[in-house]
Amino acid sequence: MCEAVLLADEARYCSFGDTVHYSDPKIFTRCEGSYLYDGEGTPFLDLQMWYSAVNFGYANPRLNAVLKQQADTLPQVASQYLHPTKIELAKMIAQDAKKKWGHDGRIHFNVGGSQSIDDSLKLVRNAKGKNLMFAFEGGYHGRTLGASAITSSYRYRRRYGHFGDRAYFIPFPYHFRGPKGMSKEEYGEHCLQQFERLFESEYNGVWDPKAGQSEYAAFYVEPIQGTGGYIIPPPNFFKGLKRVLDKYGILFVVDEIQMGFYRTGKLWSIEHFGVTPDVLVFGKALTNGLNPLAGLWAREELINPQVFPPGSTHSTFASNPFGTAVGLETMRMLAESDYESMVMGKGELFLAGLCDLQKRHPEIGDVDGLGLALRAEICEADGFTPNKQLLDKMADIGLKGGLEHKGKRMGLVLDVGGYHKNVITFAPSLHILEEEIELAMVLLDQLITRARRG
Repeated sequence: MCEAVLLADEARYCSFGDTVHYSDPKIFTRCEGSYLYDGEGTPFLDLQMWYSAVNFGYANPRLNAVLKQQADTLPQVASQYLHPTKIELAKMIAQDAKKKWGHDGRIHFNVGGSQSIDDSLKLVRNAKGKNLMFAFEGGYHGRTLGASAITSSYRYRRRYGHFGDRAYFIPFPYHFRGPKGMSKEEYGEHCLQQFERLFESEYNGVWDPKAGQSEYAAFYVEPIQGTGGYIIPPPNFFKGLKRVLDKYGILFVVDEIQMGFYRTGKLWSIEHFGVTPDVLVFGKALTNGLNPLAGLWAREELINPQVFPPGSTHSTFASNPFGTAVGLETMRMLAESDYESMVMGKGELFLAGLCDLQKRHPEIGDVDGLGLALRAEICEADGFTPNKQLLDKMADIGLKGGLEHKGKRMGLVLDVGGYHKNVITFAPSLHILEEEIELAMVLLDQLITRARRG
């Protein structure tokens, strides 16, 4: 069917309630490496890789081969039965956690990040007997009812009634938009002091000093804020936060759904900050986008069968054999190569390119990055006032496929995030080539120039 007919049918028969209709829908017909292709064969360099779900490149031959092999061996099995790759994958992740953090733990699978966040909420509520959580302003943990309650954006809750268990949202150390005159570390300390102040007396509303109990069970964090704009906190921030949480008996739950699997140069982004989680939630890139599989790791005392028995959660497709087979191969692939050095090296090159663009375009107010999780904040010419309209134009022009390079038409796929929706959140393939990074800078330069002209 031609694209016009498909789009007309989509407009008639598909719900607009998902994320497609933030802008004009775009149809792609194939993908490979760092590129998506439309029906005319125009290549689109993808710098967001399905919100960091496809860390290892589109149509990765090694991971695709495992999926195909699984289809010919054990493509389906009910979740009440076992299959080898579920056990092997759980063992590999749990043993890695034990090596890094010194804690025994277990893995609990589900079909997506939001669902695994919900599972973690059940785990925490079961352990603490409380249903209230702390989370960060700018944090995003999913759009199920449970995950929406700990995601700071009210627009994800507005239509669905009162959320009595809505999180208490704490400011994240977003230094670029923080108080002037403070260094990044000083602002981080300021945020920590404001949080710890909640425990000064019973009248601050979260702590009973007589009982020695907090009303809040856990603090949900993204070490690098994802949808919030790839904001990177000060290096010592989470050590300070963990000190406060341990002091008051509050669990530390880390959401690695977007930043996990070497997006930042470590298997888990929290490893950069020298603290140990009580619960860690993962998803997305575990299967390189080939299958919906996610899960969580939790310390043994929180998840052992005596405290979290069979049937505590359930999903028909949890730990499905397609997902666990590809996930196991992903973990094996990561163990065989020095992804840390590769990602950090490419990240430095990408960040240097963004810094060079910033010198030539005053509308780029801030750039930052950790590994291949990078940001560019698009502003007015003053370099600070958010300019959502300019970024929207950039994203739309990129998806029209009318950019040019060496006489060929090209497109550029960007992701828009940030508190003011004015941040390009870059999550390119971890296998992106150096020449593709150079191409990205050429296309971005062209894109911002065209968008500025209107």
